[in-house]
Amino acid sequence: MYYKIIDFAKYSSIKVGQPVEVLILEKGDKIPTDRYLIGGANNILVSPNPPPLMMLGKDFSHIYLEKDILTIGASMPTGRILSFTKKHNISGFEFLAKLPGTIGGILAMNAGVKNYEIFNILNSININGEWIEKDNIEYGYRFTKLNGVALEAKFNINYGFSQNLLNELVKLRSNQPKEPSAGSAFKNPKNDYAGRLIESVGLKGFKYGNMAFSDVHSNFIINLGNGKYKEAKYLIDLAKEKVFKKFNILLEEEIKILATK
Repeated sequence: MYYKIIDFAKYSSIKVGQPVEVLILEKGDKIPTDRYLIGGANNILVSPNPPPLMMLGKDFSHIYLEKDILTIGASMPTGRILSFTKKHNISGFEFLAKLPGTIGGILAMNAGVKNYEIFNILNSININGEWIEKDNIEYGYRFTKLNGVALEAKFNINYGFSQNLLNELVKLRSNQPKEPSAGSAFKNPKNDYAGRLIESVGLKGFKYGNMAFSDVHSNFIINLGNGKYKEAKYLIDLAKEKVFKKFNILLEEEIKILATK
């Protein structure tokens, strides 16, 4: 293991944060229990006072096919996974086309597009060095309880990569803003959409400082340039307050807020 300074104003997809010392884990390292694991930083908002952070190094960036099982290291980027599965005519991973980040991050939140999600094709996860079958892992909509660090995962594969499906899923996500963001700010409540609720309380396009709710998709908080943590956090809290007051629905963040209490 070693330490690395990462500037989250450059590294994170929302372009908010500051330089932070991050512990990089290599194969065989003992996994700390007092640090928060980050991946590609595509769904996080880093505060000026984040908890101790760690991330997996290049030792966990592998992908290989053995019989009908695909094994992928947790730090492998989704773009490279998509390229591999397309090259080898493997189906089931097309939905990764517009999901940036690493497979570890995708697993940690059971990410997906519509009804396509990573647990649909999952076989097992190596958590803290022990392989755990999917049926023994608690998961749900945009939720996974790993009880440890996902180091790699195995997937059941089928052949027949679908370019048509990939194109359809990319089109579904074409309404997302181009500005820096951390993806969906909130999970969709049951039988409703967070974006609709945010728009209904008048926050679509609402700006605070250099952060704003997108006028393309209300459930995205975008950075207009040099945006700050406190501005993004204000918008998150404001949306929760207004939606609860009008609809009696408490929005749950999908974005991970990294702040010490």
